[in-house]
Amino acid sequence: MDYGLVSFGSALGEPLAVADAAPQYTEDTERIQAYGYRAIHRAPPDVGLTDLAADAARAALAEAGTEAADLDLIVLAITDIPEYLYWDAAASLQARLGAHRAEAVLLTQGCAGGVTCFDLLAGRFATHPDYRRALIVGANRTCDAYWNRMHTNALLFSDGAGAAVARRGHRELRWRASETISDGRYADLFRMDQGGAADPFRGGPAPAPARDAWGLMEFFDYDTERFQELVALMSERVHEVIARACTRIGASPHDLSRVVLLNDNRATLTKLADRLGVPVERTNLDISLERGHFGAADHLLDLHHHRAAGHFTPGDLIALAGMGRGMHWACTLLEC
Repeated sequence: MDYGLVSFGSALGEPLAVADAAPQYTEDTERIQAYGYRAIHRAPPDVGLTDLAADAARAALAEAGTEAADLDLIVLAITDIPEYLYWDAAASLQARLGAHRAEAVLLTQGCAGGVTCFDLLAGRFATHPDYRRALIVGANRTCDAYWNRMHTNALLFSDGAGAAVARRGHRELRWRASETISDGRYADLFRMDQGGAADPFRGGPAPAPARDAWGLMEFFDYDTERFQELVALMSERVHEVIARACTRIGASPHDLSRVVLLNDNRATLTKLADRLGVPVERTNLDISLERGHFGAADHLLDLHHHRAAGHFTPGDLIALAGMGRGMHWACTLLEC
């Protein structure tokens, strides 16, 4: 399926220096500083996930010179809980943009959604020959009532959205392949126990937040060896899913000009780059440390940055790769 990315748009929360913001979230500020992040972006209380998504989408549409009414498809990938339950954020985005002719699809595969959306787009283009233009959006708005954006795990969460307009037959940043590995054994790893049908909210005390960094160990019965097995599996499967995608088009990971990963911490990204055999300067490490982790928006935001900075040349093969709760590991290859 032949399609490429025409334009990009971004919408970010307000920048905050990690050194200044960390005491608001944890007493363990030394651990936070050791991750290497310099700043995060935090949206004001009255700015929701779909507000960020709509702003990024409008910017991408404006750059492409495309009217929302001309879109055939909108795909929204989100990480956290949107503004409301029993509510389709993708359909709401469609209405806010005035894209009333477009099919709207919501992806909730966590931080992998910004990668898997490309495969979904390829499928829709393949099965709907009349689809010509699509909008993909990745958005994250941390729900502070349920997650501590600096204490839950080793990524510092930022609020923001990235968007891109895709067009059938466009030759720039052309989609080449996507691969996904899913492993449902870890589906409960980041589960929030209250609020679903199994244990609805009933008033009374505030609901317990999702697991923090220590609470994750409960899933492994506090067995550090089992936890370390998952840590090793995480990086191994990122390597595997990239290799699978490359094999699909007759390429090798050594052919990659750039690898855009999750906006992870310095140690994790450095180790992963070494495992992949990619120089760390050909990853998104600097962007990650400067901005924080935007969940499903990381890859679109980083692509926007790299293109604007002139980091791509014709013929470059770019891998977008990462993981998300589920667990899912995904890779998409784009060719400049």
